[in-house]
Amino acid sequence: MSYKHEQLDEEKVFKDPVHRYVHVKDQVIWDLIGTPEFQRLRRIKQLGTTYLTFHGAEHSRFNHSLGVYEIVRRILLNFDGRPSWNREERLLCLCAALLHDLGHGPFSHSFEKVFKLDHEDFTRKIVLGNTHVNQILLKVSEDFPQKVADVINKTYEDKLVVSLISSQIDADRMDYLQRDAYFTGVSYGHFDMERILRVMRPLDDQVVIKESGMHAVEDYIMSRYQMYWQVYFHPVTRSAEVILSKILHRAKYLYQNNYNFSLQPTHFLSFFEGEVKLEAYLRLDEPVVLYYFQMWADEKDEILRDLCERFTNRHLFKYIEFNPNLQLQEWMELYSLFRDAGIDPEYYLVVDSSSDLPYDFYRPGEEEERLPIHLLMPNNDLRELSRQSDIVESISGKKRTDHKLYFPLDFIEALPEDSTIKDRIFEILFKNN
Repeated sequence: MSYKHEQLDEEKVFKDPVHRYVHVKDQVIWDLIGTPEFQRLRRIKQLGTTYLTFHGAEHSRFNHSLGVYEIVRRILLNFDGRPSWNREERLLCLCAALLHDLGHGPFSHSFEKVFKLDHEDFTRKIVLGNTHVNQILLKVSEDFPQKVADVINKTYEDKLVVSLISSQIDADRMDYLQRDAYFTGVSYGHFDMERILRVMRPLDDQVVIKESGMHAVEDYIMSRYQMYWQVYFHPVTRSAEVILSKILHRAKYLYQNNYNFSLQPTHFLSFFEGEVKLEAYLRLDEPVVLYYFQMWADEKDEILRDLCERFTNRHLFKYIEFNPNLQLQEWMELYSLFRDAGIDPEYYLVVDSSSDLPYDFYRPGEEEERLPIHLLMPNNDLRELSRQSDIVESISGKKRTDHKLYFPLDFIEALPEDSTIKDRIFEILFKNN
């Protein structure tokens, strides 16, 4: 039997709090899970700094990746034998599902923004580079690593395969909504996934949903909407992300200006220099980053020391509603006042904006094509979801944006009581709050 079709002597199972069990029978999948690159995902939190807001949110990218694999495995059981489904794509789907988040770095999106990186690029490098993952995929076939990379990169020729992992109703979203809701302890992210899986159908180059399952999909869409605003964009979590970003910016600035660190940032050097090698990327995980933050809390540089102490001990910035597009004059005055007060506004006065589009579909003339969710009607016609659902239509295409201004209230309060600067800062910050 070829490696592609090789099965374990006995099925392996992972006990999972969301899906009850994750089932592994393919030797390829079992081998991939055992690679150092995949095991590294145990050391990358799924929700970054959210654990500082919801204390249960300690779950990892490893948990999530297994969950996405399991959902795709169940979808394919349902697809087996149906028209439009090519069973030869089964292992490719499972591998892409398992490996789709392989390139995430520590604190994922905050980290990427500071160093101008893209986790999808590193996922591709891990899949195609000199790695244990690549060696296993090559054993399937010479072109198999490229196929897996193409699915994750959304460039694979069979769009039906891509849509299982990346679309507006895919295994990735269905896992993280439920998993993140479970570990944060909120009720927003729960929906009837089993019902959705039963009514999913492969059709040409997309997955469609039987019309009878529309209400389960509505629930899923609203779950996603609520999770973004109640969990993912929580202002306290964003405060921690702001501080995290400023720590990394400060450390990079100090390195570039020949600052003599008490603890040399060995693991960060390639990031500070802008030439990140894959080997260095894989060595930098969240326990390593948090170790540096603890050590830097004793640095001579006051800003780096203060920011690291704040992050490590959850001494976060306060925030107010603040729209920089409408309050530009106030922003400029605050910036000047902070500087005059000896509080560096580059690190201690930060506007942070969050936005989300809960559901949308392609409109002619738009740059980005958004594949809609289609319902399969009893007469086999296809109808775009928002044309059938009043609930989805009410939020379709409506982008919501939220702006906050973050600052260290303790620094402002510590200014002299008779300070006109202090009075003016308070007047601007709290006149409407």
